[in-house]
Order: sequence, then C-alpha cells, then structure tokens
Amino acid sequence: MNTLTQPAPGVGQKPNGQPPGGDSLRVAPQADRVGAAEIIRMPDIYPDFPYKWVSWDDWLSKVDTMVRARLNATSVSNIQAWEIWNEPDWTWNTSAAGSWNAGWVRTYQRIRSLDTVTPIAGPGFSSWNQSLMSSFLSYAKANNALPDVVVWHELSGASGIAAHVAAYRSMESSLGISARPIVINEYATTGEVDVPGAVTSYIAKFERAGIQSAQRAFWYEYGTVNGLVVNNSQPTGTWWPYKWYGDMAGNMVQTVPATQTGLDGFAAYDGTRKIVNAVVGNESGTNYVRVTGLAALGSSVSVTLESAPNSGRFTAVTAPTTISTSTYTVSGGAITVTVPNMDAGRAYHLVVQPTSGVPSYQQRYEAENASVFRATRLSASSASNGGYVGRIDNTGDARTDSYVDFVVNVPTARAYTMTVGYANATGATATQGLAYNGGAWSTISYPPTAAWGVFGSTVSVSVALKAGYNVIRLAKGAPNFAGGTGYAELDYIQLT
Repeated sequence: MNTLTQPAPGVGQKPNGQPPGGDSLRVAPQADRVGAAEIIRMPDIYPDFPYKWVSWDDWLSKVDTMVRARLNATSVSNIQAWEIWNEPDWTWNTSAAGSWNAGWVRTYQRIRSLDTVTPIAGPGFSSWNQSLMSSFLSYAKANNALPDVVVWHELSGASGIAAHVAAYRSMESSLGISARPIVINEYATTGEVDVPGAVTSYIAKFERAGIQSAQRAFWYEYGTVNGLVVNNSQPTGTWWPYKWYGDMAGNMVQTVPATQTGLDGFAAYDGTRKIVNAVVGNESGTNYVRVTGLAALGSSVSVTLESAPNSGRFTAVTAPTTISTSTYTVSGGAITVTVPNMDAGRAYHLVVQPTSGVPSYQQRYEAENASVFRATRLSASSASNGGYVGRIDNTGDARTDSYVDFVVNVPTARAYTMTVGYANATGATATQGLAYNGGAWSTISYPPTAAWGVFGSTVSVSVALKAGYNVIRLAKGAPNFAGGTGYAELDYIQLT
C-alpha cells in the first residue's frame, strides 16, 4: 500500500449509499502501520455527491474545522496533502460559489492561514481537460496558489494516459512552473477495476509516465480495498497483479508495448537476486513477451508463468494458477516467452531467474523503493542500484518529520542482522530512530564518512522480526520519537 485518498476529518459523505466512514485521521494509524500515506479529500465533509453547496461562510468554517483537527492530531505524520475539491469541473456550484479558479485560490489561502506546511493537491478534474487545466494553472500561478501536488482522474480507459501526462508536462514548462508530482487519485471504471488484465494496463502506463502514485476509484463497500479482498481478508483475482507489483524489488525497467490499447505490462529487475518479475495482460490469444538484458543471469534461465483469473470481486482466489515452469536458453542476452491462449481479462506473471543459486528470500531493500516521507529520492553511481534517499532533515512536527518505511518479508520469526548502507559527511556521528512494527524506538548511529552521496559504508544492528511482512522505520523525526541528531543518507537495508 502506497497512498490512499481518504475523506475529510468528521466525514459526512455517504459513499455508494453507505453510512459516512473512512475519516482520514481515524484511518491514518492503520495506513501508517503498512507505510502508506494519505491525501485528505476535503469536500467529503458534505454528505451528498455531487456536493451540495451551502455558502462561503459554511465552507470556510468547515475548512477551519478540518485543518484544526489535523493540527491537533499530533500523532499523525502520514498526511501527504489536502485535496481542496473533487471533480470541480462538474461538482463545483459556479452559480452559487463563483468561478472554480477563484474558489480554489480563496480556499487555498484559508488553508495556508492555518497550515503553512502540508502540501495542497488539485485541481482534481474528473478527466484530463487541457483547456481547464491551462486556465487553472495560469490563474493559480498569478495568485501565488499553485498546487504542490497535481491530481486528476483517469476514468475513461488507460490508452490516453501517456498523452495526458506529456501534455501536462509541456503545459508546466510553457507556463514556467517547476515540475510537480502527479497523482492520479481515481482510476478505472466499474467495468475495469475488477479485471486483472485491465488494471495491469493502467499500472503499466502509470509507471512509464512517471506518476508518483495512483488510487483505485472507490466504487464499492468499505473494507475491501475497493474489491481487492472478499470476506474481510481473502484475496480476489484482482489482488494478484497488485501483490506481484508490490513485491517487485530492485529497479523498475522499461517496457515497450506494441500499441497503447492491447498487450501491456510492467517489470522490475532485482540485481542483488538476479530476478526479473514481469506482469502482463489486456490481450487475448497467443502472445509473446521478449525479455532482454539477461546476460548476468547466465546462459540459461528458469521461467515460471502464472496467471490470475478475471473472477470478479466476490470470488476468493487463494493463489494464482501456475501455467508452466520452463528452462530457456539465453541468446544475445534475451529470451522470448510464449504466453498461450491468453484471456484479456486475466493478468499473467513471469518470473525469470537463474537456474540455480537464487537466495531463498529477498534480503536487500533499496531506500528509494521504500515509503519516503519528507525526504528526497536521489541517484548516485556508488549507490546500490543507483539510488538512495537524502535530505532526511526534518524533526519536531508531525507534518514535517522525515522518515523512511521499509516493508520487508522474512521467512521465519527470529532475530536478523540488519545492515544499513549510508553516507554521513557531517564530520560527526549522526543518529536516527529505529522502530519496527510500531514497537519501541531505539537509536541507530552512523559514524562520519568521506562525502555526501558516496556510498560503501555500513552499520549493523539486530532486529527481532515476525514471519512474513514487517515495517521497519528509520526516522530523523516521527511521532513518539524525539528526533535524531546530525544527518545521514540511506542507500539500503539488508537482512541476514
């Protein structure tokens, strides 16, 4: 789980005919336990959708109440942004409230009068609209009210995503606006969201476009991650492409589809384990997946192919279906895998690995692939896999604390040695807080190193982990932790 869009504190919204629920500040501790951030959707303070405007006095009073509730929630640190409105291109009452652009600025200024720190997200249009976006950005820039995070929805199929993101980036450049993170905080219609092949296509296109995060549109009942689980905890068929995606390690790698409307996929290569994971779908018949760059895996590789069915949101699928396990000869660093009798609704998972010598569990976790809060992903040639996290600088305020959450998966409950790759050019020992699975804090120390962004130094500590998934937090500052000293950059953690 990466990012959630959640209703406002004191939620009044009755989604899909259900009672009000999903209050962002009440959900935040649950999200925090799995390393997830939240975007707060402010207009969900209203009970109806489309929202029924009352008056500016009413709206601004609600804004004040929501912001003060967040400021009082000093144990909540995983709020990514305020989202001022949802789908204003058709839910904003222009006749009663005035123009949307002016309404955005007025609300933005009200939030900033109380909270100068938390990012603000917008405009939240129901689809990509170049004219509306250009007008909005121009007006917001002129009034010193640009969004920190740009959001819109993709609810009309995945094929236009690349063009929409390119158009937005071009617009940013032409208006002299520095690059903003893009969050597609609703995607996939009711006809797509339960179809593993369709969501695979969305994820593939979001990855190639450089989207920071994306959230499944909320069409269904509470407690199901919008159809990913049934009976409270059992995975559906659509769970599996997300599971495969979440388990990817190392670096995401380039995928090249023949078209924007057919077979597509996303893939990662973990150089520490020499494993390629690829998920493909959205096409029928017999198809072919060509995988290149495999020279480091040896002259032959083992390829496991499995699939997840398009069985809807009420059918538990306890495990994917294994189609084949084969050995392929690597020629010119490449193989071509035949995927026979594909169903466009299913998702397919390819695991390519050496025929021997693969570690029994993933040991190294890259910092740049962790959940990063108020710090920066950076690159360096000496860093493991080329990436690291720096500017872990902030402490003392739950809205600004800097920390990194690693979600790790270990085979047995026991003590593990956790080795941390780091850099610390302060000239003195730096410290960060260490906690796992919401437990007690300890302190980890980083002796000085030669330079920032130059890696090779490590420190090791013992951590007692449970079998399966664990969340390990390294923090400069975080709720219930007084704060670290000095500064340190994180390259990776490794568990042995």
